[in-house]
Amino acid sequence: MVTRRASTTTVDDARGLAAAAPEPPRFMSVREVARYLQVNEKKVYALVNEGRIPATRLTGKWLFPRDLLDQWLLESSHGGLLTDRMVIAGSDDPLLARAVNLMAADLQGRAIVSHAATGTQLGLKLLAGRRADLCALHWGPDTESTQRHPALLRPYPQHRDWILVRLFRREQGLIVSPGVWSAERRLEELLTPAVRWAARQGGAGSNRFLQELFAEHRADPADRRVTARAYSERDAAAAVAMGQADVAPGARAAATEFGLEFRPIGWEAFDLALSRGIFFRTLFRTLLEQLGGDECRRMAQLLGGYDLADLGKLVWSP
Repeated sequence: MVTRRASTTTVDDARGLAAAAPEPPRFMSVREVARYLQVNEKKVYALVNEGRIPATRLTGKWLFPRDLLDQWLLESSHGGLLTDRMVIAGSDDPLLARAVNLMAADLQGRAIVSHAATGTQLGLKLLAGRRADLCALHWGPDTESTQRHPALLRPYPQHRDWILVRLFRREQGLIVSPGVWSAERRLEELLTPAVRWAARQGGAGSNRFLQELFAEHRADPADRRVTARAYSERDAAAAVAMGQADVAPGARAAATEFGLEFRPIGWEAFDLALSRGIFFRTLFRTLLEQLGGDECRRMAQLLGGYDLADLGKLVWSP
């Protein structure tokens, strides 16, 4: 009689098979990444072109750091719920900066939240390239924000996964050195060579607001005497406070922070662009709670020019 032995795989056998499988290299090629993710190479190239996957180009070839790829997979799998950091790019604002500082004080070493004041349009580029988690933006009068803000997002392929969340409305205008502006003085008088301006960079929401003001008064921004360059609301206010300029575009809150005068022009919507996954992050929910808390509301009243009635409201989704 012939006795057949059952085929079995022991724990040691399994360990041997695992050991025999080659470990992926630290820096992978497109083909290796496609095999690693179990997708075709075209999909890998599409992810690279959309800026959605960590990659670097060296001597004409794409390389993918395995450690960052694993981190990207983890975050994608959990919608960002497990991450311990949040980067905010885009427009500057004193109240938003205050909320971020309060979060940092509460979180200590458990997580990090940072705010890079890059201006609206550069912030969107960073968001599209996954170098930022959120982009703060404003682009003209609040009455037109429901059309203008989504229009800013649509040129990016990633916008189909983005949403817009309202933080607040704020008062926008001109930050002015004491004694430069009087109630009866017209805008055209600020274009004389005697008045010095701090100019904002292209792609900044405050610059856009200023351009529309000049167009309304049929004035040419090129006629300004520019003596300083500013790259954020507070940078512009600092230039005026330090005597580098007499006038700068900006929000009332920035003027108040530096003890300067303010010439109001109108109100604007200040929104955050972010992906749907970020919306459910604990850190993002904490940011909204911080802005709605007693400390930030007291600061908003002290600075002036804020309306937080729609804080946290979803104002656009594709």
